[in-house]
Amino acid sequence: MDIYLSSAYLPPVQYFAKLVSGGRCFVEQHENYVKQTYRTRCVIDSPNGMLALTVPVEKFATAKCLMKDVRISEHDNWRHRHWQALASSYFNSPFFEYYQDDFRPFYEKHWDFLLDFNEALVEKCCELIDVRPSIQRTDSYVQPCDMTETCKDFRTSLSPKTDWRCDGEFVPAEYYQVFAGKHGFLPNLSIIDLLFNMGPESILVLDRSISALEAGKNA
Repeated sequence: MDIYLSSAYLPPVQYFAKLVSGGRCFVEQHENYVKQTYRTRCVIDSPNGMLALTVPVEKFATAKCLMKDVRISEHDNWRHRHWQALASSYFNSPFFEYYQDDFRPFYEKHWDFLLDFNEALVEKCCELIDVRPSIQRTDSYVQPCDMTETCKDFRTSLSPKTDWRCDGEFVPAEYYQVFAGKHGFLPNLSIIDLLFNMGPESILVLDRSISALEAGKNA
């Protein structure tokens, strides 16, 4: 089965559920960049509730820009702000101490292209979760495909503007969250929320998020 995804910045649990589902994953690099999506935005838990962190990008010379050509801006000291937000939100989580040295370098180094930055972060998350999905970039733009047994296209539907409940193949399993006593469980946050809270057990949560649907059907 071929799975098509857009590039994403520290994408949500739903995105990683697709990566570990067993198919070949293709990240679209020839689509036109779209604002206000997971391409530049992740959502974490914070003392005040859900917090969106957005990577700024440079203005385009033309009206449209292919994803592979989108450059990261250094506007507003965003790397420092993002790391401070992650550190202050997850300092008391069970696994922040173990993983902080894995993620801090991403916010100390200058990255030219958004696609490279996102890809490197996804690879690091896969390494820490101990999964090795088949991921490659598209060679050319792939036309939208029907959702079949051989092709799953989530490039548009997997979006902060689309309720995860619309995804019939994903049921977010609950797990420990630092601020659950204050906010309740917040489903489908960034994968970094799952890693900092659950560590090596993150893969078990991902597996349950996929298998829960079948369990519900068979109940």
